[in-house]
Amino acid sequence: MSAKIISGTEVAKAIREELKAEVAELVNKGVTPGLVTILVGEDPASQSYVAAKNKTAKELGIYSEQITLPADTPETDLLQLVEKCNKDPKINGILVQLPLPKHIDEAKVLYAIDPDKDVDGFHPVNVGKMVLGEQCFLPCTPHGILELLKRSGVETSGAEVVVVGRSNIVGKPIANLMLQKREAGNATITLCHTRTKDIAAHTRRADIIIAAVGVPKMITADMVKDGVVIIDVGVNRIGKSESGKAILAGDVDFEAVKEKASFITPVPGGVGPMTITMLMKNTVQAARQTL
Repeated sequence: MSAKIISGTEVAKAIREELKAEVAELVNKGVTPGLVTILVGEDPASQSYVAAKNKTAKELGIYSEQITLPADTPETDLLQLVEKCNKDPKINGILVQLPLPKHIDEAKVLYAIDPDKDVDGFHPVNVGKMVLGEQCFLPCTPHGILELLKRSGVETSGAEVVVVGRSNIVGKPIANLMLQKREAGNATITLCHTRTKDIAAHTRRADIIIAAVGVPKMITADMVKDGVVIIDVGVNRIGKSESGKAILAGDVDFEAVKEKASFITPVPGGVGPMTITMLMKNTVQAARQTL
């Protein structure tokens, strides 16, 4: 029997409706949540992401401002802009779109953002609080994964969870969050990566697999057990259609694995829509903290 599809599109839509009501409540109290996105250069993928973020913010009633700088902008100018946004009371959330041009130190820029406005959840203060289980802005993609599991009714307490991928953006934080005493947590975690000797030995015993390694269709049907829950974070461009549109594949061989899984996220339409939605949730949280 084919797996039940966990639609990130549908879950994101439900959360956005909740956020609209929250934003309206804050506006009634005299606070309009504000988000600034800073884009350096003209990377097409980054332009697309930033446009989607601005569109979503406006749909929810969030004040949205986009600042686009030339690719050759000096690092000092970008740091000055971040500091200006830190001090701007209209702005509750600051997002510097990555990647940045090679002459700019990404860590220096991210660390310059006020932790109370770090709605991406990348500042060391927020990362540290996350690890300790304290109140903070959670990184958007892992936060979205928690919501997908929770709202789909997937039992995580005591579950064997295998995370494939050790990035600071997805792998490490989701592993940390799911082992904590929290909703969609209390799991037993194994963290694998490209240097793991026998990934299949780990994934075959998993109740839940979170694939975030960036290798198309790496997780195959023979690597999973019947009834597994699959969260596929991978977005890999594997070609173009006749019309020139990018053909996407996840890190999981969807067609084969869905015949064994109990739940599975598609690519596209799975984890992707959740990331921007959780960014908006963090922005609303940042605005609420100013009351």
